[in-house]
Amino acid sequence: MDSVLLHGEAEGYIQSLEKMALRDIGSTKWFRQHEYIEKLNMQAILNASANQEEFIKDLFVSLGKIPTLVHAMILTEVWKYKVFPIICKLQDFNPKSTFLLYMVIHHEATIINLLETIMYHKESSEAAGDSVLDLVDYCHRKLTLLAGRSVSGEIPTEDQVTHTQLSDTTSVQDVQRQSDMLEFEISVKALSVLCYITDHIESLSLSVLSRMLCTHNMPCVLVQLVENCPWNKGALEKYTEGKWRTVLPEDQLKLSKHDGQVWMALLNLLLKPDCQRKYDFNNFNKTQLLKLRGFLTDVVIDQLPNLLDLRHFLSQLAITDPAAPKKDLILEQVFQQTHTYIQYYHSKVWGQ
Repeated sequence: MDSVLLHGEAEGYIQSLEKMALRDIGSTKWFRQHEYIEKLNMQAILNASANQEEFIKDLFVSLGKIPTLVHAMILTEVWKYKVFPIICKLQDFNPKSTFLLYMVIHHEATIINLLETIMYHKESSEAAGDSVLDLVDYCHRKLTLLAGRSVSGEIPTEDQVTHTQLSDTTSVQDVQRQSDMLEFEISVKALSVLCYITDHIESLSLSVLSRMLCTHNMPCVLVQLVENCPWNKGALEKYTEGKWRTVLPEDQLKLSKHDGQVWMALLNLLLKPDCQRKYDFNNFNKTQLLKLRGFLTDVVIDQLPNLLDLRHFLSQLAITDPAAPKKDLILEQVFQQTHTYIQYYHSKVWGQ
């Protein structure tokens, strides 16, 4: 299989990655870094899909650059929600092509795709350090958005257009539409990243556990995804590998990759001992979690046998009232990059 990057090239690219400011987005150095990340993402996918040595992941871990990726992703997210709408409202903004604008929006999708590939491994979660807190916050934002749009029927039903098609696009409205479609894909990728973080929860700090269970109540967010299943259109279509695909009759009861990730994240957050000691099984949370029993059919458990343990746990939960978690004193590090960016730039740009 042909490579996009050699080991030495990849090392140079990763070593050169730097944390940028919001005002740098769209600059020459920003586009250069975007190109590097695009190539690193492609090489990481090639290595993982071919079961080759994942040297891209190894380099990100050894060079300590995973926090830089998380920073760049959240920075682009802030730009998309705070700057892009202002640009769209400018009356004199009539570009000949919106391709470069789209590339900025696509940057977030590229990074979450790369993180999905490298965060599968335990050492990546450990190497991410304190930025895991920001990553958990990011995943929570995306999953609540995904659940909310599913309830309101706002899930996009079209596939993304290609970069080549976008090069001929001059309408800002078209870019906005593509941004909405990308948001769905990004949110689905965020589910993968969250699932991998829960897989490695024992090796992460108590702050990460507290953030998922106490601050964000992630189990209840995941229950919403089980109930509404945003990647399914009834039994006819499923969203897999970035596209809506027609489901064959014999495959209608098969769990998709995304279904499996929701269940595995729930399994990790509800059954791991540290999580059980930390989570508050109050009346509201208990009521939400018991909704899962209706979805844990024999057909589902045949596909994911580990879910039998979850079904037994929920049966016990239905007839007991677990003790409230101890109110331990935890000095939690609060990394709120999004809030910091918004506060810094509000008076400079958005407040005008």
